[in-house]
Amino acid sequence: MYPITRLPSILLACYLALAALWQPALAQQTPDATEIVRRADQKMRGESSRSEITMRIVRPSWERELSLKGWSLGSEFSLILVTAPARDAGTAYLKRGNEIWHWLPDINRTVKLPPSMMSQSWMGSDFSNNDLVRESSIVSDYEHSLAGDSTVSGRECWRIEMTPKPDAPVVWGTVVSYISKQEYLQLRTEFYDEEGLLVKTMEGSDIASMDGRTIPTRMVMIPADEAGHRTELLYHSLAFDVGLEASFFSTQNMKRVE
Repeated sequence: MYPITRLPSILLACYLALAALWQPALAQQTPDATEIVRRADQKMRGESSRSEITMRIVRPSWERELSLKGWSLGSEFSLILVTAPARDAGTAYLKRGNEIWHWLPDINRTVKLPPSMMSQSWMGSDFSNNDLVRESSIVSDYEHSLAGDSTVSGRECWRIEMTPKPDAPVVWGTVVSYISKQEYLQLRTEFYDEEGLLVKTMEGSDIASMDGRTIPTRMVMIPADEAGHRTELLYHSLAFDVGLEASFFSTQNMKRVE
């Protein structure tokens, strides 16, 4: 039997040994903020993707719908084609690296968008050019920090605060994202300007399985200072890892893709 005077040191040694065993386990349970954002982004993006989407623009006195097809490869390449209504069909947007191109079939002209246009509205919606073609990357262009826990639509979420890295091609002062702990779903994202004022909020809902992944299939962008305004993205199909090559994302192909 150990002498009574040695018991405290033995108990302390046992505690330290257990703590050493538990610390790696706890670290594995909670990824760091950048890893959480990377997993959530990868879940919606995949290595490559192909999608069919309806965009519904809602205003107090009218509504408008656009049918879209989209393709992406990593974070460097994306292409969006408008397929309806007829007056807009054939219009396309292409991203290659840091360059954004706009194809206007009515005037048979391709236009390269300057960086100053990235924050402007995309075809009259509440999404910006940057939102649709994702010039910036929420993974590589921001510093991430865990800002607490929250609950969105009944799901426990991490609250991640993102601040832009110096010289990153971003238009926001701060972005706050709510990502579910169980399935890495981006359920809410708040966009703030450089003065810290909320500009708009994007909500993800209608959770469903598409191509084997559980994702939000309805994304709604709501401007903070325009009552009755919102734009909805409704995913009808989303396929991942579809084997696209970089050559698919060319200014020549944006004119003929269907």
